[in-house]
Amino acid sequence: MIRQSLVLACLAVASPLLMAQTAPPSAQKAGVPAQSPAEWQSKHDMALKYRSLEDFYNALKKEAASKPKAPLPDWSGIWTADTLDTFAPKGCLGGSQCYFTPGPGGVAPKLTPVAIAELKEGAERSAKGLIYDENLSNCGPAGHPRWLTEPFMREQIVTPSQTYVLTEQMNEIRRIYTDGRSHTPEADRYPLPLGDSIGFWDGQKLAVHTNQLQERSMGRNLPRQSDQMQTLEIWEKTDPNTITIDVWLFDPRLYTEPWYVRRQYARVPDSDKSLRIRYWDCSENPNNNVSETQDGNTNFKGFTFSDKSKSQPNR
Repeated sequence: MIRQSLVLACLAVASPLLMAQTAPPSAQKAGVPAQSPAEWQSKHDMALKYRSLEDFYNALKKEAASKPKAPLPDWSGIWTADTLDTFAPKGCLGGSQCYFTPGPGGVAPKLTPVAIAELKEGAERSAKGLIYDENLSNCGPAGHPRWLTEPFMREQIVTPSQTYVLTEQMNEIRRIYTDGRSHTPEADRYPLPLGDSIGFWDGQKLAVHTNQLQERSMGRNLPRQSDQMQTLEIWEKTDPNTITIDVWLFDPRLYTEPWYVRRQYARVPDSDKSLRIRYWDCSENPNNNVSETQDGNTNFKGFTFSDKSKSQPNR
């Protein structure tokens, strides 16, 4: 458990500027209404009308094509997927637990036997403090849709033909092509950590479809997604300090029908323009040079754990 605490501590100190600059909950998220069970259920059921999330995306695109064009939104500034958003009550920051737990109305995702078994196994490992993660423990990319749950600082760069969405953690950058192109042709596709994302604007809402994702863990001790995972996201700046993302995801390995969650990012106060998102590679910190032990725990290379009170004289 000491090692587990140190892993979490390393993450906590990785972005000290963010921790120092983030406003208290009452100041940062005042006036942002919680999603009601009825609204959540209505959003969830939208995807059930279609054979696939790609069909859902194409239907939304067809509907948006008949509407007048709107100016592109201003998503400038620094944002964070902090503990004040809708994932927070379930403790999902930095993981993807909310991809497997009930929504606001208590409706649980419909999971496959494989997902249920892996959740049970993961809970047993967590109870023993065995939290090695083959991606993040080795400073690799979290991948998508886990990307949506990562903490620390973020930026969004909107241009007419592409929107770039960046997260400080592992410097993961998603490119969303809004110039009318389709996904990569079938013959040229191969799985990627962040997949292939195309989108379109519906007013000032950005709809995004992502496929071609790699098989990987969806979080520490959570089920593994397959390369059949797809997501549909609708991004919108819902007030000057909040970006809200409606997310539908489906993977036939894990779900028997699409699952819906809402993600929110809060603007980080930066009135003096002192914040910067720097290059971050956790392997540059020797404390993050880790390996998996035989029992599935996380071990740090190059230093040991000891009780200093027993090894040093009293002063």
